[in-house]
Amino acid sequence: MKTNSFKMFGSVKTMLRKYKDSHASKKTANKSANCVTNEQGDSDSGGNMKEFNEIGTDQNSKSEDSQPFVDVVSRKFPCPNMATFLVITLLIKVFVILPVIYLLHCFDLLNTHWPNDEFRRVLTDHSHSNPRKDNHYYHSVLYHPYNDSKQHLSELDDISKLPLPEPALPSQCSSIPNAMKFDCYPEEGSTEDKCKKRGCCWAPAGKSQTENSSVPLDVPYCFYPQGFGGYTVHNITHAPTGITAFLKRSFKSPYPNDVPMVKMVIMYGNEQQLRLKLYDPSSPRFEPPYPEVPSLQKAVPQKDYRVEVDTQTGGVKIIRDANNITIFNTQNVGALILADQFLQLSSLLPSRNVYGLGEHRSSLRLPLDWQRFVMFNHDTVPTENQNLYGSHPFFLVMEEEKNSHGVFLLNSNAMEVILQPAPAITFRTIGGVLDFFIFLGPTPSDVIRQYTDIVGRPYFPPYWGLGFHLCRFGLHSLNETKEVMNRNRHAGIPLDVQWNDLDYMDSSNDFTYDKKRFRGLPEFVDHLHKIGMHYVPIIDAGVSAGERPGSYPPYDEGLALGIFVKNTSGEPFIGKVWNRVSTVWPDFTHPQTVAYWLKQLHRLHWQVPFDGAWIDMNEPSNFYSGTSSGCPNNNLEHPPYVPAVNGGKLFYRTLCMSSIQHAGHHYNTHNLYGFSEAIVTSFALTEIRGRRPFVISRSTFAGHGHYAGHWSGDVYSDWHSMEMSIPQLLSFSLFGIPLMGTDICGFNGNTTVDLCQRWMQLGAFYPFSRNHNTDDGIPQDPAALGPAVIESSRKALLIRYSLLPYLYTLFWRAHAFGDTVARPLFIEFPDDPETYGIDKQFLWGPALMIVPVLKWGETFVTGYFPKSIWYNLHTLGPVTAKQQSWHDITAPLDTIPLFYRGGHIIPLQSPNMTTTASRKNPVELIVAKDEDGKATGSLYWDDGDSVNTYEDKKYSHVTFTLNESRLRGTVVWWGYDAPLMLGKVHVLGIGIPVRSVYVNQVAHSFSYNSGNQFLRIKNLALPLNQNFSIHWV
Repeated sequence: MKTNSFKMFGSVKTMLRKYKDSHASKKTANKSANCVTNEQGDSDSGGNMKEFNEIGTDQNSKSEDSQPFVDVVSRKFPCPNMATFLVITLLIKVFVILPVIYLLHCFDLLNTHWPNDEFRRVLTDHSHSNPRKDNHYYHSVLYHPYNDSKQHLSELDDISKLPLPEPALPSQCSSIPNAMKFDCYPEEGSTEDKCKKRGCCWAPAGKSQTENSSVPLDVPYCFYPQGFGGYTVHNITHAPTGITAFLKRSFKSPYPNDVPMVKMVIMYGNEQQLRLKLYDPSSPRFEPPYPEVPSLQKAVPQKDYRVEVDTQTGGVKIIRDANNITIFNTQNVGALILADQFLQLSSLLPSRNVYGLGEHRSSLRLPLDWQRFVMFNHDTVPTENQNLYGSHPFFLVMEEEKNSHGVFLLNSNAMEVILQPAPAITFRTIGGVLDFFIFLGPTPSDVIRQYTDIVGRPYFPPYWGLGFHLCRFGLHSLNETKEVMNRNRHAGIPLDVQWNDLDYMDSSNDFTYDKKRFRGLPEFVDHLHKIGMHYVPIIDAGVSAGERPGSYPPYDEGLALGIFVKNTSGEPFIGKVWNRVSTVWPDFTHPQTVAYWLKQLHRLHWQVPFDGAWIDMNEPSNFYSGTSSGCPNNNLEHPPYVPAVNGGKLFYRTLCMSSIQHAGHHYNTHNLYGFSEAIVTSFALTEIRGRRPFVISRSTFAGHGHYAGHWSGDVYSDWHSMEMSIPQLLSFSLFGIPLMGTDICGFNGNTTVDLCQRWMQLGAFYPFSRNHNTDDGIPQDPAALGPAVIESSRKALLIRYSLLPYLYTLFWRAHAFGDTVARPLFIEFPDDPETYGIDKQFLWGPALMIVPVLKWGETFVTGYFPKSIWYNLHTLGPVTAKQQSWHDITAPLDTIPLFYRGGHIIPLQSPNMTTTASRKNPVELIVAKDEDGKATGSLYWDDGDSVNTYEDKKYSHVTFTLNESRLRGTVVWWGYDAPLMLGKVHVLGIGIPVRSVYVNQVAHSFSYNSGNQFLRIKNLALPLNQNFSIHWV
């Protein structure tokens, strides 16, 4: 959609920076003027929020007399008399004017129910004017002069004076093979007459045409003829920084308001990256304000690619120079269309090995048999052929020549992507611009690093966040919460984080807790902290709009600030989720929402010192489709083309598309809602706690991993859902969101002992590991399901906890360099095509392979072992030779098969019941020799919770190398000065018995296992802040 000179608040980082700078400057101004600042020190948790402003009494406060609030309307004047004047003015407005206005409007209802709608209207009118009329506030979000009338749309069409397309000739249609037929009529109801009016070919395939639904497509009846065109090139320019061309529309497309002149810019970024952008140069259009992509246009003397532009049609080829393979090709492929609400581009692909395009449920390697992947964030139970909670228009290709490349479309509008057998891909979106980033790898790891260069490196979670988490919907009281936690701790289940779903809230309202059912919650959280555990509550996106006026500050204060998403009349958009009466939604693109959200979270944190935030229902989900009366009848709600979204309408169970946010209409920003909430929540937690944030969000967008993690939503408790959790996990690794997992044992329905036993084993190796289920299911925490599940869970989780130093190091590498954490086998073995389709097993980093049992009743599993030496984690013995092969692996019911890869050194710690306790234990090393007797590894270590430890060099980094029979440890950096000792080493793959071991040239005791061929060296007590050497003969 077109939009007026789009300059929202600049960028999210700018918004957050301005918030911090404004508060810093205010404190400086106050101090320089010798004014009273009302500073009250740090927050109760030791965070760094020091400014508070008592603007009212919160009924949920720890004390009736005083309650610290984050300073939303901070002291703007250093002069005391001005400050006094403002305070008096505010008090008069709040305690005199508004009550009088209210009484005038609803005096006759004072003895019955509060007239919420009337109060809302009155308060809105007096606290914030209509944004459509308030130009000084809202000038940046209105579209170009625009109305919904047929006359206006007809006038826009008449401006272009474009002719209709010429009919397709038989010779243009007859020779096109089925796999190369690009759909010319993606809407429902194609007929021969309608098809030919579009200048396209008609050829029924002898079976019923699939309609526009969420099932896989078929060979299209109506398809583009050869040489269809649509644009002609005008004024192409080559420069050292790229290529610029103008493409003039030749004839009308089937969609209103064609862009008559398209500007195409190809920008060289570096040797392996470039950008292809097509847009309307005459009318600014919506472009996502985040992720904040770096500038990507500069002279690149030596490139790994070359670009060819068809000087007639503007079709583009991007060719890999090393082998002359075309990786992106729009020349004579489908039809390029840029209209106001329909944008389309197709490209041939060099291979059928395609990955990504989320969020969806499918195999890891995507099927190309006319598959449609819809990206429009939606709250639904994850099943195949559905648009799910997130949108990630990024795909990666493993080429036949074993190179890899990736493509990212920076566009946040509703879209669908079609994969067909040619192989080829088609993007269709209904707004914004076409802005492609192309990454040439050449390895798949390189592609992910290049992609996260653009969308942001993954954030570094706190160490405790890698422990085991426990939750369920339906813990109706604090006593029930304690009972579940205690029975698992007593059963010996390692546990780091206790969660609560919305049961803890008062009337399902954010930022409250029920003081009856959850009486003692603050003390309970304090107790968790004392025993080294942490606490995470749910925070829903919607805020109750139906409480008694003056009784619920999150609504009253948001209304006064004007930060809720608005309807077309400029009033808060009202829907319904879990709240008793009605719901409004904060607009997280609004600059004032940063301070608002920070204040609400701080209010809750002052009472309940939680450690992280679980942000849910943020697609955003709505129990209504729009409002209780639907949505306006306009072309934002009913655009000319609707992708195959769940429910058939864009506003199905979400907000109206014509509702208004600071960054633009919800039509454009819908897919960004959860992402923007994650950004603001991450910032707020950092400010409140002064520590590393921990945020898990259901809704995601490209770049989300820079701020938060994700879980895969409300999956069914069945074997298929467990199996499909692996490709979904691996897809999110490709998206740069490594902190991801699925509700262990399933969410919806009842699990079984057999299922939960195997799922707990698999879930112990999700990067984010949490058991959670619904309120109408049976209890499924490990201790609730009996000894078999307890034993399997304890065994798998203790292995996880022992491996946490390795996992934490992987997360550091993801944060610093863009590496993946959980990764598909092809990432490590791109030269082995057999790995391209494997998604029933996976790796942690390069060194640990997980091969779970995914079928009921089975006590063996078939796993693929790529070319390497592999060692059984449970026995430490070798299991394969050098050649790749499939193996049947014994897997007793209480055991998940796990394997170390030769050539790697894995740091461990003896596990304990919490990460807090485990971190105090000495480090151990697994040294897994490769066929040449070599291995490498490293350990990253810091305090596990402070912000920017890597950036501020407050960490320690030690590398380990094995060469034949000598192991060395080398200190690369030692900036975290805490005791860290090496206590034990296991060297795997030693076929010849060892006679002597020397530690720093001093003889040392050891043991040798001849059956499994490994050497064990204990009682080392080597400080890791010093280099060391161990060798044996």
